[in-house]
Amino acid sequence: MTGHTEEEAARTFGKKCRGEKRVSFPPDEEMVSGFAESRDTQRDGDSLTLTDIILAYKQSCGKHRVEPKAEIQEQIKNITCLYKRARCLDLKGVHLDYHSCESLEEILKSVQFNLINLQGAGLEENGASSLLDMILYYESATHLDISSNASLGVSGWQALARLLRQSGCLWRLDACNIPMLEYPAQALSKALLSSRLTVLHLENTCLSGKPLFTLVGALKKNSALQELYLCDNELNSYQDAMQLGELLKYNHTLKTLNLSNNTVSDTGLEELCDGLRVQQSGLRTLVLSNNQITHHGMTHLKRVLPFLRTLETLDLGRNNLENQGIHILKESLMVNRSISQLSLASVGITCEGAVVLAEILAESHVLLTLDVRQNHVLTGGLMALALALRINHSVLQLDLDQNPKEDKLVNVNPFFLWNVSLQRCDLIVPLVFAHRRGHWAERCGVAVSIIKYRALSACPPVPPSLSHRPWLPGHHGGEIIGFVVTSSGCQERASALVSDEDISVTATLREDQLVHWASLIKLTACHVQAGQEEPSCSAARV
Repeated sequence: MTGHTEEEAARTFGKKCRGEKRVSFPPDEEMVSGFAESRDTQRDGDSLTLTDIILAYKQSCGKHRVEPKAEIQEQIKNITCLYKRARCLDLKGVHLDYHSCESLEEILKSVQFNLINLQGAGLEENGASSLLDMILYYESATHLDISSNASLGVSGWQALARLLRQSGCLWRLDACNIPMLEYPAQALSKALLSSRLTVLHLENTCLSGKPLFTLVGALKKNSALQELYLCDNELNSYQDAMQLGELLKYNHTLKTLNLSNNTVSDTGLEELCDGLRVQQSGLRTLVLSNNQITHHGMTHLKRVLPFLRTLETLDLGRNNLENQGIHILKESLMVNRSISQLSLASVGITCEGAVVLAEILAESHVLLTLDVRQNHVLTGGLMALALALRINHSVLQLDLDQNPKEDKLVNVNPFFLWNVSLQRCDLIVPLVFAHRRGHWAERCGVAVSIIKYRALSACPPVPPSLSHRPWLPGHHGGEIIGFVVTSSGCQERASALVSDEDISVTATLREDQLVHWASLIKLTACHVQAGQEEPSCSAARV
């Protein structure tokens, strides 16, 4: 009796303490709301055909009440193999609302792609979240472009962050032309802490200020990203440049940093150089084109260039460096042993700057590519570069304007026109000897990638009145041993062949004209007094 009474008392006490609770279950047919197929059994290569995929896509469109996209069906028809990744699913400019995104699952679960291009697809929050989750689940892409989709919303950015953190195959993300406000920058930065991403394009994303600070904070700890593109972000020379300098100090896995079309300027370049100074391994490509940098900024770059060991490509194009900037960089570029590609396109140099570059080429053993397009380089500068390439044994490519700036020549005698061939490429370089007011000037019409050149045919006979001139071609067995005289602000161009000891020139030079002499071995400079018709200068040979 006692035990029975205690049991009843316990049940009564429990009911009072817990209150009345009941558990109910829905009918069996309502318990399962959906299912997901195993990723290992989604693609049955023996039975799946392109026709099956297109049919499944159409049925999915009907289920979601959207019209099948003709461009999508056409791309599926052009897939050649279902056993490996297709090249691209290009949905650029194709409007994708939520239902259109949902209908794509039948394709994504059957075919994997190298690139999925969603640029300008008008993705909104729910559709973006759903589609990005599919891409993650089916490992649909190794390269994803979501540029120009400004309405991803919180859910869309959360889905993108999950994709970056968890994907085992995604290596490149393009997210350009999307304003990176506070939450997008935070979500992206947090994902980059553990992402396997190696290439990130964030052009024109309004990163300046706090968003860049947040991004750099994550990238300091990131050990996977190798290429970062931050063009067109209005990055300034103060806080932004300071953050980028800090990034270079702490991140040693980044190989490429592209900062084109910003406003880093001379002050910001100093911050970047401070970061470069501690780069013992890592950065190989630095692009600073169109950043309002002047020759004053070259003093900062000059100090760091001799210490760089890994930087291979330096792009300073579209900055107003002028000849003075090239003079400042000259010694440090000669000392540097890592830079193999140098771009100085549209930096405002003239023949004077080209001659300085020729001196650098004559000393360089590592430079492979030099770009001097869109500069005011005339005959003398082109010839200086051509001569330097005779000495240089490393340069493979010299980029010049297809139609170089021309000096005004009069009374051109076609009798002195012949072609010379290049040993390093198949191009032909015409040399014209033009007669002007009783004097001779040498003009080079085109010059690219020249190491050595010889006359293809015998040189034309020398007029008797000039046969004593040692600088005319034909006195060295047909080999044109180039020699250059240039002067800033002067259109007179004279040339001569180099003998073992002396250089002689025939041309009228104006008063206080600075002439750059380019010998076969060493480039030197001297002044020539006005009025001297045949000045001479010793050529130092090493």
